[in-house]
Amino acid sequence: MATKRAINHGAERDGNLGESLKRIRKERGMTLIEAGEKSGMPMSTISKIENNKMSLSYDKLLRICTALDIDISELFSGAPAAEKTPPRASTGRRSINRRGTGYAIDTPNYSHLYPAADLLNKRSVPIFAQIHARSLAEFGEMIRHPGEEFAVVLEGTVDLYTDLYAPARLQTGDSIYFDSGMAHAYIAVGDAPCRILSVCTSDEPNSEVMFGSLADQPAAETAPAAEAPAAPARKKARK
Repeated sequence: MATKRAINHGAERDGNLGESLKRIRKERGMTLIEAGEKSGMPMSTISKIENNKMSLSYDKLLRICTALDIDISELFSGAPAAEKTPPRASTGRRSINRRGTGYAIDTPNYSHLYPAADLLNKRSVPIFAQIHARSLAEFGEMIRHPGEEFAVVLEGTVDLYTDLYAPARLQTGDSIYFDSGMAHAYIAVGDAPCRILSVCTSDEPNSEVMFGSLADQPAAETAPAAEAPAAPARKKARK
């Protein structure tokens, strides 16, 4: 029987992301209307995100970063946005995340945990995700974003829906690599907990390719570490 999703008490998650968005938008001299136009999202959605009344899925994060011309990690950071400079050649960068740490964002369909949130200009974005939706109807509109995506199932059974293929069922340990420009959705199968590691890739770092134009599509100090999403399944989400 499904149970409520566990809450990580004392762990700071996406509470200051809205504040970062509002600050960076104002630093850019951009109004809510302009941010909405550039991101392809309604002005009301931008306002809700800034006031922490709406969480950002990965595709909406990309839209926001495209509109502000920033790296995802800049949005996660609480530090003032620095002047954008060309990325340096990577000669030995690294980022260590201890088990269960990263920048956490909860959405109705997924609980995301972003490791390596302190590194800018990454050519790939790794995401640990706990899958909540148990049907495509519950998930809603599928998402898409530029680039390619690799996913491996860490726990449970997952159906990957796309707009070009029949659903692919993946068991624990199975993996898939696909064009994330296809509309897609990860759906948990059965009542058992379902977790995946997804790595979204790009040919170039930053917004040039990975955060490419999304306007025509249907989202100093690193943010404090958050505990990993707990495994228990949750109650069916309200539509």
